[in-house]
Amino acid sequence: MTSLISNDSPTNLTEFSVSELSGSIKRTVETAFDHVRVRGEISGYRGQHSSGHAYFSLKDDRARIDAVIWKGTFPRIKFRPEEGMEVIATGKVTTFPGSSKYQIVIENLEPAGAGALMALLDERRRRLAAEGLFDQNRKRLLPFLPHVIGVVTSPTGAVIRDILHRISDRFPVHVIVWPVKVQGEGSGDEVAAAIRGFNAIEPGGPVRRPDVLIVARGGGSLEDLWSFNDEAVVRAAADSRIPLISAVGHETDWTLIDHAADVRAPTPTGAAEMAVPVKADLDAQLANLTARLRGCASRQMDHRRQSARALVRALPSLDQLLALPRRRFDEAAAGLGRGLERTTVVKRRSFERVSSGLRLDLLTNRLAQHRQLLADRLTRSERCLERQLLKEHNRLSKAGASLSALPPRLLGQLARERQHLVSLGRHADTAISHTLLRSRSAIVAQDRVLQSLSYKNVLKRGFAVVRGEDDKPLTRAAGIGEGLALSLEFADGRIAAITGEEGEATGPHPGSPPQPKKRSAKAEPTGDVPKQGSLF
Repeated sequence: MTSLISNDSPTNLTEFSVSELSGSIKRTVETAFDHVRVRGEISGYRGQHSSGHAYFSLKDDRARIDAVIWKGTFPRIKFRPEEGMEVIATGKVTTFPGSSKYQIVIENLEPAGAGALMALLDERRRRLAAEGLFDQNRKRLLPFLPHVIGVVTSPTGAVIRDILHRISDRFPVHVIVWPVKVQGEGSGDEVAAAIRGFNAIEPGGPVRRPDVLIVARGGGSLEDLWSFNDEAVVRAAADSRIPLISAVGHETDWTLIDHAADVRAPTPTGAAEMAVPVKADLDAQLANLTARLRGCASRQMDHRRQSARALVRALPSLDQLLALPRRRFDEAAAGLGRGLERTTVVKRRSFERVSSGLRLDLLTNRLAQHRQLLADRLTRSERCLERQLLKEHNRLSKAGASLSALPPRLLGQLARERQHLVSLGRHADTAISHTLLRSRSAIVAQDRVLQSLSYKNVLKRGFAVVRGEDDKPLTRAAGIGEGLALSLEFADGRIAAITGEEGEATGPHPGSPPQPKKRSAKAEPTGDVPKQGSLF
């Protein structure tokens, strides 16, 4: 048996499609939860998607809800969400019909109380301090008078105007402003990029590199200043090679960049005062130092002048200083003349002693002896050579006669020995010729020396030798009486003369050749000065 059941049973329920049901649920949820505040811990946060939206979850110990922050909402959020952070999200709950899920669309996000932010800040401070980013050894001194100051701040706020106004009042210098956001999403990255950008400027480039940096922002709440607690900002400040002044918030506001900076200023105006000195104070100090320097120089000059005057009074006069050297000079000048005279006399006597040994007869006799000795040696050598040659000739003749009967082999050897002997004879002749040539050259050299020492060369220069009756040279005029027969020898001959009352010479000498013209000689005694008889 087959039973039939009808599907068209009567009911009061309205039939919905899946899309209609999902849309109705969506409208109901959005109407009932159009503005809610949810407290929870961020989970699964990976930053913004490529579309600019951020998808993550909010959870507590028993439940979990998906969350989304649209791209246009991020600029209104005062801090950057991080994984594990407890926050309070404000927004509306909606559903996603495609997957039957619900989520909260966040319109505002804030930390879950200051305690959570402070705990996060304290944990970050301890971690960065452990890395050494806050060590005092890393901090640099500020330059006393910078030429260029770099400022990282908002270009539209009152902070930059206060800094520029304070710098212009104290000491006007060139200021370069790097505009950044100082609050909201991405502000920390912009501040870090600005610090690194200033450090990337090459010295000597078209844009002058700042000598000091100021990172400034006005006062605000912890959430407003949260960008300056960003880890990227702290690391950029610690790595800065340019001295950096942190001026974030008021004097009671502390951020992590204050610990990493080289100097912390209580306010942006205080940072400007730290960066440059007061020009008026410097001018006044310079004027004071200039006046003190001039006074000191004047007093020093007066003191030195008095000391110089005292030293001048203690010094002797110029005449007293030069008296002793002048006297020594006069004595040396007087002794110099006498010394020259004595030296001249000594040298003359030494010359006369030497010249007395260079008489012509001694040189002639010595030359004759050497010539005779050389002639005897030549004669003996020629005779000895003749005898030796005759002896060798006889010996060779006998040897030739005795060797004529020798075998042909011995005769060939004998012919070679004969050739060798002939060669030795030629060498002997050459050696004898060279020896004779050297001896002849030596004799010629000695003859030149003899000729150069001969008094006749002196006579050719216009001098004459005066001889007495004994034919000996007369060297002095003193001792020559009247009527004494003299002989005057010139280069071309002799003439005879007789001294008269005034030294006139008359009549020829018996032993001298006749001369075409007679000459007279005057004997004028002049003390110790030698005359013609001394050859000089």
